[in-house]
Amino acid sequence: MNSNPRWLTRAETPEDIHAIHALNRAAFDTALEAELVDALRQDPAWIEGLSVVSTTAEGLVVGHALLTRCHVGEVPALCLAPCAVLPAHQRTGAGSAAIRAALQAAREKAEVFVVVLGHPDYYPRFGFERASAHRIKLSIEVPDEALMALTLDPDRALPAGTVRYAAPFGI
Repeated sequence: MNSNPRWLTRAETPEDIHAIHALNRAAFDTALEAELVDALRQDPAWIEGLSVVSTTAEGLVVGHALLTRCHVGEVPALCLAPCAVLPAHQRTGAGSAAIRAALQAAREKAEVFVVVLGHPDYYPRFGFERASAHRIKLSIEVPDEALMALTLDPDRALPAGTVRYAAPFGI
């Protein structure tokens, strides 16, 4: 896919599944995110090539970003979640490298719209904007600034509507 001076990025391979599970388990307080990734792999929302890892030059998987199918209203979109980095490698650019590579892979697959529920100080660096400004919402209550959206094609405006996630998300 691409690389930066420190991190190599690529689509996950079957050999990465255990490492991705362990990485998500280490990065979060509970196993929910690791189990979510495993469940999404078995769901129709899974899109080959949009589960991206960042690795060291030696091949150690240290970061992961996942894009799966969702919808905004009736319009197909992608959901960016979860994103994780091994604790020892957080704040080193490994997560950003995985996210940028995943978004580029989505562009190459002619995907256009992406939503993320996350930290409002982190995701704008990738071009995400407050979703409510585009009349995009969730069916559950979340802080307004936490739901963000991005168009990968500047000539196509974000659609309005309620985000419908893949079943494993449970919302």
